[in-house]
Amino acid sequence: MARKKFDIPKMYQSPIIRKVKEATKIIDPMKKDLEPSLLDFGPVQFYIPRFFGFCYGVENAIDIAYRTVEENPDKNIYLLSEMIHNPTVNEDLQKRGVQFLFDTDGTERIPISSLNPEDIVIVPAFGTTLEIQEQLKEVGIDPYQYNTTCPFVEKVWKRGKQLGKKDYSLVVHGKHQHEETRATFSHSADHSEVVVVLNPEEAQILADIMTEDRPLSDFEKYFGHKSTEGFNPLEDMERFGVINQTTMLATETQRVMEILREAAIQRFGEANILDHFADTSDTLCYATNENQSATIALAETDADLALVVGGYNSSNTMHLVEILEHKFPTFHVRDMTELSPEKIHHFNQWDKEMKETENWLPKMNQPVKIALTSGASCPDISVDEVLLEVLKYFDGTKNVQKVIAPFDEKLEEEK
Repeated sequence: MARKKFDIPKMYQSPIIRKVKEATKIIDPMKKDLEPSLLDFGPVQFYIPRFFGFCYGVENAIDIAYRTVEENPDKNIYLLSEMIHNPTVNEDLQKRGVQFLFDTDGTERIPISSLNPEDIVIVPAFGTTLEIQEQLKEVGIDPYQYNTTCPFVEKVWKRGKQLGKKDYSLVVHGKHQHEETRATFSHSADHSEVVVVLNPEEAQILADIMTEDRPLSDFEKYFGHKSTEGFNPLEDMERFGVINQTTMLATETQRVMEILREAAIQRFGEANILDHFADTSDTLCYATNENQSATIALAETDADLALVVGGYNSSNTMHLVEILEHKFPTFHVRDMTELSPEKIHHFNQWDKEMKETENWLPKMNQPVKIALTSGASCPDISVDEVLLEVLKYFDGTKNVQKVIAPFDEKLEEEK
């Protein structure tokens, strides 16, 4: 897909991180080098990954949403739900008068039936269900006029539809309550039998049911609430493919595919596998893959800790935390307001609650090395602000402009 130029509001643009990103693009145009950049401020150093922050789908959504608000000052503008999982962006849109019709879990805030044909409804980057599309049409609103659905989400839907036409069932690797998975399930169920699996462990349960190493009754126990009505893995998985929620760990999706492919081989034989299992690896989102690969490289540094900036309900951000926390203490923060020299407020995705950690900065051994990254829905300016906030906690740090001068020089050379 050709890289489109998006109009991103200046308040989200970054004077520091943007230069690092643009300079590394020049140095590594083929995107082969995943080694993080080092910003050395003396007593504190930051490792910045090769890929992170706003992806194509998020930039596309922000461009459309802000343009829509600017061009329609006298109209009621609604978002179906959070446009992306970033509080900074969503709160700013609300300040500009945009209202949300649903919470992220699908709870209704404003009935669609109360809307008028002249009202504007923006479909978020996650897409929406066929049912909601029909409700919008019933009140005279075109659900596709202001549609910010990520092109890579739509690519997954199209691939699923192609398989549905060939009588394949679909396994969706995703969080069944997430907006994107709800949308993908709805579009897929229009043409196929569908079941959602959360992780490789659930994929193994499904595989064992397929091969009859587990009783069929286990299907209802584990998957009855997230499958099409009457789904029978012994019948409906004679031909199937795996598609995913694009923000899931790509390595996990591949593992889910491998587990279920092995079960299909066990049932139908290696020679016949192409008739029973569809190769859908081409549907994996390139941006998710790049960001996760860059985060794996970030985990290989000698950092003392990691800061991951992003919304607390952002799936892709949580997966970056998951990668890094295996290597060093990792703190998921919404923005700079969660930080202070003595303690840090951070989200723990496993306990699903905010935590407070004291003495989080190991200042005794300088330089302190920090791996710094953000989710795909997080503006680069938020990463700048976290970096600048941490710099305040150290004496004798180098001047920011001097530290990023090599990146400036690389950009000047390119002009």
